[in-house]
Amino acid sequence: QVQLVESGGGSVQAGGSLRLSCATSGYTVSRYRMGWFRQAPGQEREGVGCFTSDGYANYADSVKGRFTISTDSTKNTLYLQMNSLKPEDTAMYYCAAAPGNGYCLLPRGSVAYKYYNYWGQGTQVTVSS
Repeated sequence: QVQLVESGGGSVQAGGSLRLSCATSGYTVSRYRMGWFRQAPGQEREGVGCFTSDGYANYADSVKGRFTISTDSTKNTLYLQMNSLKPEDTAMYYCAAAPGNGYCLLPRGSVAYKYYNYWGQGTQVTVSS
């Protein structure tokens, strides 16, 4: 059974940093496309970044240069390092997984659920100005 559990969220001032973790079980990270998404109240879910073990990475324009995805295959864990945080980064953050490799996409809204099969429960990130 595939499970994803996020942690590491919290409250931080603008300009600060956080590192989110996504502990996975039931599958091997290296055989899946992994993604981070976020959803603010009243807004649709949007992709932040995704990663495959082939070395392919894809980031939303809004976070390029500030956020970095990495994995620890020994721990089957996915990370999202978030630097230079802005108030507009405030949202619930989710990790997601889909079988496959090579490349990954960042669909929005309901399409995200069709592309990524597995989702965590989310961790809240709040950035104050």
